[in-house]
Amino acid sequence: MKMPRVWEILKRFKERCKFRGWKTSETEDWVEVGDTYHNFLWTRDVHLASFKKIASNQKCVIREGLSYRVVQPSCTAWLLSEAPQESLLKTIFENPDFSKRIALYDLSPLLEGKSMCTKLNSTGSPVFREFENFLKEELKVKLKSLSASVASGENHPIAELA
Repeated sequence: MKMPRVWEILKRFKERCKFRGWKTSETEDWVEVGDTYHNFLWTRDVHLASFKKIASNQKCVIREGLSYRVVQPSCTAWLLSEAPQESLLKTIFENPDFSKRIALYDLSPLLEGKSMCTKLNSTGSPVFREFENFLKEELKVKLKSLSASVASGENHPIAELA
């Protein structure tokens, strides 16, 4: 079975969000629920220094007609197409502010044709919970939660989870 690419997954998920009455954008990767924005960033990999800067200065661009405005999203989900570095996971676990605002989804096993992926989500975001339901229901994906012991490399190398 051919697995969809990250942008295809996100596009299908945003369609599902519309049925819940949530506002989405055709050109940006955010979902608006009430007066809060839930942002999606997808990348193959991210360097730790870049991650820290982006996570510390959370911004989300909203296009309204021909103009743009910048908002601060309540939380951001990082969709990674390669397994995250242990240092990245450790940084999230060690910084409570990050872990409350950031969800991380390692989609690399899914993109390789496996029906599973790993997640780190302590945000409480209804959008990210719905994203997880979407992965389970629509793509038949089994989600494994990452723990602090995995991030510190105590029990399992991250590559073994995939």
